Amino acid sequence: MNKRQFLRSAVASALAVGAVAATGAPAVAGDKPPMEKCYGIAKAGQNDCASKSAGHACAGQSTKDGDKQSFLLVPKGTCQKIVGGSTTPGG
Repeated sequence: MNKRQFLRSAVASALAVGAVAATGAPAVAGDKPPMEKCYGIAKAGQNDCASKSAGHACAGQSTKDGDKQSFLLVPKGTCQKIVGGSTTPGG
């Protein structure tokens, strides 16, 4: 490796480290935000699960858009900001 290649490699490494540092602390797999069930927002076949009265067993089985008995998991506090979203089934 000549001096020019070494210098380019060093500069690229420094830029990469700087980019990682600029994004803040690295996310740890166990640091998931608290989630909540949000009913009435899932597209047909895109639900995470369902309440007992939804007429299907669980994930991906909703047959209509916006089924108020089926939910998606969203970060806590998000559901109330989504039009049609409710933290209770049928609501």
